[in-house]
Amino acid sequence: MITHNNVTYSDVIELIDQRNIICIFQGQSEAGPRALGNRSILYDPRDTNALNVNEAKGREWWRPFAGTVLLEYAHDWFEMLTLEESPFMMYAIPIKEDKKHLIPGIMHVDGTSRIQTITEEQNYHYYHLIKTFYEKTGIPILFNTSLNLAGQVLCHTMDDVFYLLDNSPIKYVYLPESSQLMLKSKD
Repeated sequence: MITHNNVTYSDVIELIDQRNIICIFQGQSEAGPRALGNRSILYDPRDTNALNVNEAKGREWWRPFAGTVLLEYAHDWFEMLTLEESPFMMYAIPIKEDKKHLIPGIMHVDGTSRIQTITEEQNYHYYHLIKTFYEKTGIPILFNTSLNLAGQVLCHTMDDVFYLLDNSPIKYVYLPESSQLMLKSKD
């Protein structure tokens, strides 16, 4: 494993912009059925070939993905109706018609996406990572799926993450609390 220190949000976003799959591992593990930015696999929601993440995870090709959106832009991108926020990724919400072509990687066949809204107070590093993606691309959303392989539980420890890296083509894990990025070295 090669470790890079003093990694910035921009460094990570540059990798995502180049269509690399990035694991993020920080803080306490989430409780419940969804990955909410502490134990997640992140990717570019603009990629029409985002289903390749399913292949990397060893999942069925058709499984859909979710997106995490900065709360202040959620109503601009999704038909939120009376819903003010969706911090636990519990709802599939229609993507606004004029935005669908911009985020095909997280769009379900019916034009919806299961979204998580996020604020700086809820998850500081994850929020700023998405904000940096927005500043670079104009898209205030990152593709998000759980940090695990098919049939495996969510990664709770770094040993779990190393197992995932050893058993998948995924190469990167970002540790925002220590500003580190780990790259799987070639054997």
